[in-house]
Amino acid sequence: MKNIKIVLLSLLTVSGLASFAQKSISDATLTYEINIQSAQNQPMANDLNGSNFTLYLKGALSRTDMVSSLGNEKTIRDGKTGNAVILKEYSGQKLMITLSKDEWEEKNTKKNDIVFTLSNEHKTLIGYNCSKASATLNDGSILTVYYTKDLIAFNKDYDPTFKSLPGLPLQFEYETAKLKFIYTASKMDFNPVPAAKFEFPKSGYRVMTFSENKQGKKDL
Repeated sequence: MKNIKIVLLSLLTVSGLASFAQKSISDATLTYEINIQSAQNQPMANDLNGSNFTLYLKGALSRTDMVSSLGNEKTIRDGKTGNAVILKEYSGQKLMITLSKDEWEEKNTKKNDIVFTLSNEHKTLIGYNCSKASATLNDGSILTVYYTKDLIAFNKDYDPTFKSLPGLPLQFEYETAKLKFIYTASKMDFNPVPAAKFEFPKSGYRVMTFSENKQGKKDL
């Protein structure tokens, strides 16, 4: 009986150390560089290469900024209410698309129930050992991710794509029939992110609901 207790204690200790080793991050800024590969030299690949994608996390709040030569696009979401806004600034036009919790879930339908296949392949990114995982999305596109098990987002709902991933993605790529989009982390900052980063704008944008934006795309 004594030996059994010692074994159980050892297992609990190892389990505790494994849990402690993974750091849950609440405040963080993670910047990715974007590279686009095209077998057919698509013009969009040249326009978007060298763009930056920045993720801001603060508790249940999240924001992403995509900055390219074509313009800027931001997405801000309050994880407590589920509401979100998408801010688009292209060719001098500023548009804000508002989304309720249900509309956010509708927009991300293809990212639901993603099942990753984990691999033994590894690489080092910005000082973190990363493991490889891959999945096939509902639209048939292939998603490959390198994630670190050392870090995990406190708010795992910041992107439904990575909700089931057992760590933080530091490189991910989407592959379609014509293009491959590669996002690679270039720097990470754990300093507190100002709350003002997550405020929904009250002016300066033409406001459109998610439903209106969908209808407008159908009319094109």
